[in-house]
Amino acid sequence: MTLITDPWFYVVAIPAVLLVGLSKGGFSGGTSLLGVPLMSLVISPVQAAGIMLPILVLMDLVAVAAYRRSFHTASLVVLIPAALTGIFIGYLTAAYVTDAHVRLIVGIVTLAFVLNHWLGTSASRPPAKPRVAAGWVWGMLSGFTSFVSHSGGPPIQMYLLPQRLDKFVMAGTIIILFAVMNAAKLVPYFLLGQFDRANLLTSAALLPLAPIATYAGVRLVRVVSQEAFYRIMYIAIFVVSLKLIYDGVSGAFFG
Repeated sequence: MTLITDPWFYVVAIPAVLLVGLSKGGFSGGTSLLGVPLMSLVISPVQAAGIMLPILVLMDLVAVAAYRRSFHTASLVVLIPAALTGIFIGYLTAAYVTDAHVRLIVGIVTLAFVLNHWLGTSASRPPAKPRVAAGWVWGMLSGFTSFVSHSGGPPIQMYLLPQRLDKFVMAGTIIILFAVMNAAKLVPYFLLGQFDRANLLTSAALLPLAPIATYAGVRLVRVVSQEAFYRIMYIAIFVVSLKLIYDGVSGAFFG
């Protein structure tokens, strides 16, 4: 098997990689969810996830280098073991769980979180403190959904956004967490046969876009104000929640 040669695949795959790269650079984390769904317009979601993972790992290396001094230690201490547990659960249940149901659940919970922020009183409350129990819940859910379809961003943002961290610290915390998660996913993805010759060659063809898009995301975080950064994050998560709900309903009931 050789790399994918269908031109329509690259029509959607190139924008997908660029959008994910911006997110990996720390700008508007919700766009990272669009990678697999966009590619899934022309190939299977399973193949799309396999192609994206090596690209995500390279993006992580670029992003970690940029944010290596900006992260929230207290959150990572809780989130990393929780997320790795979620990845392990995802591997054990890979044959039984559909990503449509996972996307629907995550989309509904995320939408409720954003609406509560906009319509409720959460915006006027003081910044939340990192909580171990909440960190384990959102961390495990993030690891699980990340394993299924690289869509682990919303649960982590739901845990971190109420803390109102400095924009660089929040971006760096997310980047370091997902660097660990994506590295951890390499072994189970290999065991599940997702790294065949065609997928790896296709990943290699798209790989040059990864550092360019990631660096662009890093630059955008540096020039956007803290207030605008958080406003963009909430809007992005709102749009992504609607996308997740649509994909979940479509796959669960009309697929």
